[in-house]
Amino acid sequence: MASALPLIDRHGRAISYLRVSVTDRCDLRCRYCMAEAMTFLPRAALLSLDEIAIIAERFIARGVRRIRLSGGEPLVRRDAIDLVRRLGRHVGSGLDEVTMTTNGTRLADAATDLRGAGIRRINVSLDSRDPATFRFITRHGDVARVLDGIAAAKRAGIAVKINMVALAGLNEDEIPDMLAWCGEQGHDLSLIETMPLGAIDEDRTDRFVPLTRVLDRLARTVALERDSHRTGGPARYWRTPWGTRLGLISPLTANFCDGCNRVRLTTEGHLYMCLGHEDRVDLKAALRNGGVDALDAAIDGALAAKPARHDFRIDAAAPAVARHMSVTGG
Repeated sequence: MASALPLIDRHGRAISYLRVSVTDRCDLRCRYCMAEAMTFLPRAALLSLDEIAIIAERFIARGVRRIRLSGGEPLVRRDAIDLVRRLGRHVGSGLDEVTMTTNGTRLADAATDLRGAGIRRINVSLDSRDPATFRFITRHGDVARVLDGIAAAKRAGIAVKINMVALAGLNEDEIPDMLAWCGEQGHDLSLIETMPLGAIDEDRTDRFVPLTRVLDRLARTVALERDSHRTGGPARYWRTPWGTRLGLISPLTANFCDGCNRVRLTTEGHLYMCLGHEDRVDLKAALRNGGVDALDAAIDGALAAKPARHDFRIDAAAPAVARHMSVTGG
């Protein structure tokens, strides 16, 4: 008999947010995220889109209110919009929203279909609007394609939030201009501290920017007011003079684990209870071998093992976990 128990972890936190990596593949190679020469999972190892939907629908039945699709780059998976369409049918009937995080390179072609499938809000990763800096950070990306995608999403009626990883010596000085541009365009901006996930080709300590420093500098020239707005994620928000919001995601300088309400499903079917730990439960094996009853039992086991907090340290000798961000989703 499938469990109908609410999703409460061993620390009493209600799990209402599922993040799903539909693929570990990406068409960019951002320096803080992955190595230039990446080995991705063979396609045979991935969950089918139908299996992702079945797992997601089980979480919805047990109380998840928000689902975010990510990667890698979710739009490199050809049938990703079919998954959005299937999950979008649950919005208003158990589910509050389906959202997506994308690098924007394919958004110009996909925006109208995403809106039709049920997406009303997306996050677009954009660490610089300067073509040369963007190309350096992503190793080969064309920022014009991303800007075209953002404009297409806006025309389609999708609210856009820009995600910007703060990087010392690369884009830290661009943050005030990015905030102003987002305000003028009507986009919220979330600034993110780089996280010690997976081996990369550079020393993360050289690029780490504490967002406490960024906020102090911004506050000298921009009138920011604390905002109680929440979207289900870890960001803390400030209202800007343009009427938009500035969000800060600070896993190192302002640990946000006490209110953690999320778990993460990888493209190969592993459920990670915490971004900063290696503990996981194989939902693909549970579903394939035992159906929905086994799936529910595996989810219950995961909740019983969810840790109280992550252990991120930017100055540690090795990354907090060996896997890259693209495995568990951004």
